[in-house]
Amino acid sequence: MSPGSERVVLVTGGGTGIGRAVAERFARDGYRVAVTGRRNAPLEEVVRSIGPDRGLAIPGDVTSGPDRDRLIRQVIERFGALDVLVNNAGVVASIPVVDTSDAEWRRQFETNVVAAMALARAAMVHLRERRGCILNVSTGASGKPVPGYGVYGATKAALEYASRVLALEAAPDVRVNVVSPGGVETPIFDTFLTPDQKAETIRYFDDATPLGRIGRPADIAAAAAWLCSPEAAWVTGTVLVVDGGLNLG
Repeated sequence: MSPGSERVVLVTGGGTGIGRAVAERFARDGYRVAVTGRRNAPLEEVVRSIGPDRGLAIPGDVTSGPDRDRLIRQVIERFGALDVLVNNAGVVASIPVVDTSDAEWRRQFETNVVAAMALARAAMVHLRERRGCILNVSTGASGKPVPGYGVYGATKAALEYASRVLALEAAPDVRVNVVSPGGVETPIFDTFLTPDQKAETIRYFDDATPLGRIGRPADIAAAAAWLCSPEAAWVTGTVLVVDGGLNLG
């Protein structure tokens, strides 16, 4: 039986892309896995892939306080504990900063920052009981200005700062880390890029990344699994960049 066999992880935005890869990786490592997102069908697909005896799909909106409370409650009711919270749910739009409406600023901050910290707050008592950990998913755009993604990058920069402070406040019982992906091919591209723009974006990352290709969700899942494992027991407050060298230049 693997070391994580009795451990429980909750992955937000767990139905597709990086979230799904993280959920499936944790399941292979022996965790019981709860996934949440706004659409039930992808969540149920993930549960089928990992096995209904070890998986739980909970549809919900992480920007809703009642949904967040229900999410934590259902995880505890089903599995009896929570060891790892992965805040992966996020929204992005390609809009110049000066053209971004107040509503869009609020939408991205509510999902990418406020919801992640609120879930950390809701889960903290359970994580402390298990000496668990929180992993927040950021982006390379948090530190490197990228035209069109100023709002998104700002939300992730805020998430990274809040995560480092939370790491100090939650120690020694709970570890808090961040994984910062570079360009990763996921279905989120389809939400804000045309097919031609998506193809061009993938070609750009293939050419610009020193390791020669755009990232895959499994690349990020591997880093997430390590950061939340006993092997990283002395790691907290870290932002682990997983980008194939993209932001070295």
